[in-house]
Amino acid sequence: MSSLLLALLIFGLCYLLIMTERLHKTIVALFGAAVMISFGVVSQEEAFYSHEFGVDYNVVFLLIGMMVIVNIVRETGLFEVLAIWAAQRADAKPFRLLALLAVLTAVLSAMLDNVTTVLLMAPVTLAITKRLELNPITFLVTEALASNIGGTATLVGDPPNIMIASKAELSYLDFLIVMGPIVIVMMVLFLAVLWVIFGRSMTVAPHLKEAVLLLSSREAVPDEAFLRRCLILLMVVNVAFCFHSLVHLEPATIALLGASLFMVMGHARRKHEDNAEELTYLAEVEWKTIFFFIGLFILVGGLVKVGVIRYLADQLVS
Repeated sequence: MSSLLLALLIFGLCYLLIMTERLHKTIVALFGAAVMISFGVVSQEEAFYSHEFGVDYNVVFLLIGMMVIVNIVRETGLFEVLAIWAAQRADAKPFRLLALLAVLTAVLSAMLDNVTTVLLMAPVTLAITKRLELNPITFLVTEALASNIGGTATLVGDPPNIMIASKAELSYLDFLIVMGPIVIVMMVLFLAVLWVIFGRSMTVAPHLKEAVLLLSSREAVPDEAFLRRCLILLMVVNVAFCFHSLVHLEPATIALLGASLFMVMGHARRKHEDNAEELTYLAEVEWKTIFFFIGLFILVGGLVKVGVIRYLADQLVS
């Protein structure tokens, strides 16, 4: 009983601190995890090596691999090219642009990672909306919602998906086959709602349209050959995710292999440009998020061990 109360107390205090944001959530999660281990709610061996009570390294390394890949893809100018393409494809008409950016964000969120995708799409969206003198908040909120929808489609699209797939032993295709059609329906409904709300109210002056239509996507790409190589490798990584169960490799292994190949390409390019910064790709990984998840795994592992999660599950079933 003492372990049960202790686990609930530690988790409750940590959750309260995370909610109030008095301390950074990563500090709270790691401190809470250390306290769980120190007071014996979970042992150190269970925290670091138990699949049931400890850190799920498949999730951790999949996140690290995808973050490295996204950081390198960012250097190619791909997101800028897509934003310019969307603006020109939409003929700089506001609602068409809004819908295309939403669809692009959803697709990229499914292929990469929804949080990072929004962070990379936001600056180029701000640049486009500033040129068209449109309210950027409408576009940014739309992209945030679209990223949540699109990220639901695949195993790698969102950290909760990775956790669910890891615990339930679902493959990439298992996730995609079930969630893909649902996500498509949700996106159609989402775009329909956007049309009802914004479809007739958004306008742009003709001279502003002309300025955007004259933008050149080539200027956003510093190295076209590097962009092509990254796109090919990104396609290979996503295909490998689809068939990881056939080649008997976990998604985390594929992500790390892909990230390593991306870093080799990135290093070769930087070496060619006499750039000595070789490990910035790793430095740019969102380590705060990674360590937050590590701490959270141990905190939740304590609740699992003392039976809280099982009790909640039984109550839901009954």
